[in-house]
Amino acid sequence: MSRIELTNKAKDYRAIQAMIQELQDEADAIKAAITAEMERTGADTLQADIFTIKWTEYTTSRIDTAALKAALPELAEQFSITSTARRFQVA
Repeated sequence: MSRIELTNKAKDYRAIQAMIQELQDEADAIKAAITAEMERTGADTLQADIFTIKWTEYTTSRIDTAALKAALPELAEQFSITSTARRFQVA
């Protein structure tokens, strides 16, 4: 790939990422409007024509790794897993 092609690909990538962010912001605003209506009416499920909209609460449990490391550092170290990944950035 030539330098010009690479530059064009980078420009296209950044433009598409900006569009994705714009669409995500728009989706977030729509979601906020719908959830505000659900809060106002006290509903966790709404029916809108062919759509069933649900906004339900759920509970999850996770390990507080900072507290574990503080209380039992040897145990935390024993069960820690190190992984390597690559991050793609166009700056």
